[in-house]
Amino acid sequence: MTNASDLRTLYGYNYWANEELLAVVSKLTPEEFTQPVSGSYGSVRNTLVHILSAEWGWLDRCGGHPRGHALQAADYPTLASLLARWNEVESHMRAFLTNLNDEDLLRPIHFSLANGPTQTMKLGELLHHAAIHAVHHRGQIALLLRALGKTPGNFDILFYYAQ
Repeated sequence: MTNASDLRTLYGYNYWANEELLAVVSKLTPEEFTQPVSGSYGSVRNTLVHILSAEWGWLDRCGGHPRGHALQAADYPTLASLLARWNEVESHMRAFLTNLNDEDLLRPIHFSLANGPTQTMKLGELLHHAAIHAVHHRGQIALLLRALGKTPGNFDILFYYAQ
């Protein structure tokens, strides 16, 4: 990530794309929302919870609002329950990003994944990863929506820039 402004733009796109996707997800029945379909996490709900938990986890590791343990899909039986948490996490991330400057992006962050060895990366790289991670899983959700007979729409960054 070259600078803090670029990172804020990337997250602006990220939240716009989430909003576009969630508008389609909101048309699912409660059964479709939690229905096992396929993919890495098994359902639309589970994949959304993973996206949110990962973003919040990276924010926490980078010095933002603490998450605690990973979010559990079973704690979000409905889209409404998930959206309440989603809005909270987005607010925390936006506040964190607002206060970042270019020098902050170079700060080393020490972390481990799943009790693995401690690694060190720059704060900007980790936040960049978190945004791209969401892109990956939105693509998976688009496929799950198609399997459920829904049209996911187009949330390419091209359309974000065109607005």
